[in-house]
This record gives sequence, C-alpha cells and structure tokens, in this order.
Amino acid sequence: MKKGIKDRVAIIGTGVTRFGELWDKDEKALLAEAVHTACGEAHVDLQKQVEAVWVGTQYTSSGIAGGAFTEALKVYGKPVTRCENFCATGMDAVKNAAYAVAAGIHDIVLACGVEKLMDQGSHGLPGLNEIHPLQTGTSMPAIFAPCAVRAFKQWGWSKEDLARVVVKNHHNGAKHPLAHFRKEVSLEVVINAPMISYPLGLYDCCAMSDGAAAVILTTPEIAREMIGPGNYVTIKGIGHSVYSLNPFNDPDFTGLSFPANLRAAKMAYDDAGITNPAKELDFGIVHDCFSINELLSMQDMGICKHGEAADMVRSGGTAIDGAFPVNPDGGLKCFGHPIGATGVRMICELTRQILGRAEGYQVKNARAGFAHNLGGPFTTSMITIVGTPDWEAGG
Repeated sequence: MKKGIKDRVAIIGTGVTRFGELWDKDEKALLAEAVHTACGEAHVDLQKQVEAVWVGTQYTSSGIAGGAFTEALKVYGKPVTRCENFCATGMDAVKNAAYAVAAGIHDIVLACGVEKLMDQGSHGLPGLNEIHPLQTGTSMPAIFAPCAVRAFKQWGWSKEDLARVVVKNHHNGAKHPLAHFRKEVSLEVVINAPMISYPLGLYDCCAMSDGAAAVILTTPEIAREMIGPGNYVTIKGIGHSVYSLNPFNDPDFTGLSFPANLRAAKMAYDDAGITNPAKELDFGIVHDCFSINELLSMQDMGICKHGEAADMVRSGGTAIDGAFPVNPDGGLKCFGHPIGATGVRMICELTRQILGRAEGYQVKNARAGFAHNLGGPFTTSMITIVGTPDWEAGG
C-alpha cells in the first residue's frame, strides 16, 4: 500500500471571507459565504457532489458538533465532523478531509473553519480551562514572552528584531483586501508601543478577529477532469505533532525551539521528499501569533539555522522579494486569529499563491510552499505543504 499523502489529494476550490470586526455577520453567515465561494470556484454542487464535511471551531460559541456546519448551510444528511485542536483547529479539519480522499473513502469533500470572537465580551481570547496551577490567569502573550527573553540572552536578539518582523508583515498585509489590518507601521511605532508582556508590545501580538475559510478537496484525476490543468494544486505533505500541555514542567525545555514544531516539520518534509526546505520550497506562511514565534518557528521549520532567523529578517531574506518570503499575506499580524478559520485560510493563501492568483502580494514563481500552525502552550504543531502537480522536491 502506498504510504504518505503526496499528490494523492488536490485542492480545487478556496473561499475566504474578509477578516476583522464583522459585527453585521454571525458565524453562520460567515461560514456560508466562505463555503459558497469555495464551491463556486471548484464548480461543485454542495448538495449533490460534496460527500463529507469537516468543520473547525475552537469555541462552542462558534458552533458545536456537526451542527456547526449544517445549521449554517442548511445541508443535512451528510457526514459532518467538528474538529478542535487549539490554533491548528482549521488545518486539522483540512488534514482529516484530505486523509479521507487519500484513503479512497470519498471523492469530493469540504473542509472549513469559522470563529466569531469579537462579540464574546472578553479581553484577548475567551478563557480556556487552566492547565497548571502556576499558570492561573496567564495570558498567551505571557507564555510566549519568556521565549523572547531567552532568545535575547542566547543569541543577542533585541526588540528591534521583533519589530522588523511586524513591519514586514504589515507591509505585506496592507495590500491584502481581506486582511483585518491594512496599514503599514514603522519600526519606531512598533518599538514604542504599549507593553503587553515584556518584551512583547502591542504590535508584537496578533489580534482577535472574526472570519471563515473553506477548501474543496478531491483526487488529482477528478480535478483534471472537472477544472483542468493549471487550476488546482496538490498536497505534498502533512505533518502533525502534539506535545505536552505543560512544557514548562520539562527541565529540558528551553523556549528556543518547540518539540511539536520539529516533529511536525520532519513528518511533512519526509512526506514530500524534502531535505532542504529553504532551497526546495519557495515561501512559507508561519504562525506569527507573536513576532517571536515567527522567528523561532522559521528556525524549527529549517528555513535557517537556530539563532539565525533575526539575521535573515534583517537582511531582507523573508521579505516579499527576498530569497524566502515569509507571510506574504501579512500573516496573523494583519489578518488576526479567528482560530477555527486561520489554518484553512492559510491553505487557501498557499493555493492562490501557487496558482498565481494571490489577492495581495504575489510570490514570484511560486511552485511550492508550506503553512504552519502552533497552538496552545507550544502544544500542537501542524504543517501542510502544497505545490503544483508536477512539483518535485529538489527539482
């Protein structure tokens, strides 16, 4: 039996709503908009041709069980599965849908995600169950901030290095019509912004948002028949790893690298046959929930060696016209983070970039790239690699 998912699943339709403070739409309207856009792009009839659905929501306020999808789309009777896996919730929905196609269980499936956070009345993300008595009341910025302090000491990084990540991503996101924040910021503004959890200031932290995204998946054979060559991409690899909910209990945990990232990256690269991601891939969409996470996760993804990410950003290597663009869409810094939708949106962006149909900045000659999520207290990491059907690692 052939193992791995490389070139066994095609993405033929994508749908993304605008992300932001969408007071005039509830989660059902957002999800319906994204799903109908994806079906329209794929020329797929939702009622007649989609055989199964996976939907991601982190919070039950955005939808529970399979009803998170059925009540929004008024499509009943199909198998629908709700996924939840911290910040990888949406990408996990895509993974499960892709595996169903690769296994030959279904021919055409839908993966989608939605989150409605802005009207929940909370400061930051709505609360989750506490995971450790010493972390009672700890915010996500406070969990990531010590990693930045450690990187400053270990590698000589500074707040300016974090700010350069923010400036780059806001430059990219300012051009994207679907981004929550479409305004460039200066290094000075980022550095002097109010402090959230030292050394992470206001602009080092991504915002909450509302939004939804969806993809239609099928086999490459069906894709060629339905929409023709040049109109679809294939999944080259998927990696997923879940580590501890209590990483600070591990005496070997440094905060400079995340074990879940390393394991997920290895799985995805092995799937795709990649040995040198910085050379064999063209760009990456990295989970920049905080500026420090973009730098640390770039290193875990093998885009550069550990300790070298800040130098790569300083030199312009991750800019839209750099050797390896990172977050050409503006990332979470500009889109915000409606958790159930984020991973699906990233895969939509991957697909559109590779098809040459990016709505913001277009990565030049993009043939393959990856999207990455890191969720919880560095707990769950997922990477999806997408490319043109004829792309081969090392080619």
